Amino acid sequence: MFDLVPFRKRNDDPFRQLVRSLNDTFDFAPLAPLHGSLQTFRTDIREQADKYAIEAELPGFGKDDVEVEMKDNYLTIRAKRQHEEEQKDEQNRVIRRERRSGEFVRRFYVDNVDEAGITAKLSDGVLKLDLPKKANTEPARRRIDIQ
Repeated sequence: MFDLVPFRKRNDDPFRQLVRSLNDTFDFAPLAPLHGSLQTFRTDIREQADKYAIEAELPGFGKDDVEVEMKDNYLTIRAKRQHEEEQKDEQNRVIRRERRSGEFVRRFYVDNVDEAGITAKLSDGVLKLDLPKKANTEPARRRIDIQ
């Protein structure tokens, strides 16, 4: 009895209705290219004393399909997939065609990284990146006299 909500139903949460209407808008078929053109993948990022270690799940991608770029303190991982499968019958007519293609992109801001020492390895669908930190330098201190 204490969980009754007066003057409105419990499932009429305005925020939930807003999110639902936005999802319905972008699931509308003519807007489908906006919805799924760039996909994402899962990553783990660990900070260690001397480096940042990043592991990204990229199952089914080869090293020629993956691009890693560092520019203006932003690390960008981009993976592109282009796959076509086609089945034909005896008269050489297409009976089934499946195409899977897409681009997966993640971008991270990283500071204090030695760009020349970055290493990457792709093995068993996992991209492993090591981003070594720059030598730790203390900022110069200057005492300001108060007048």
